Amino acid sequence: MQEQYIKEKKIKERNEREKKQEILESIIKAKEELKLLNINFECAEIDMVDYYAYELKANQSKLDYLIRFAKNNGISLDMIEAIKIKLFSQNDEVV
Repeated sequence: MQEQYIKEKKIKERNEREKKQEILESIIKAKEELKLLNINFECAEIDMVDYYAYELKANQSKLDYLIRFAKNNGISLDMIEAIKIKLFSQNDEVV
């Protein structure tokens, strides 16, 4: 039986504002994940300590990369914009 190829939809080009917002959202999400991982690490049973240690290190590396990428591309985050993005992200997740 031959599989039929389904043409993918063309990816919409994002404008600069959308790219900036995506990077900022990724930074906010990575920070939130890091907070949760720290809590889980502190409460982890002996068998899970190594797992959370690796997760913490990986997430911290991801966050460091995203922040470095944002700085190198002239993207800055002020408190008001962070709050707006965080609220926007939460509204998307609820839907």
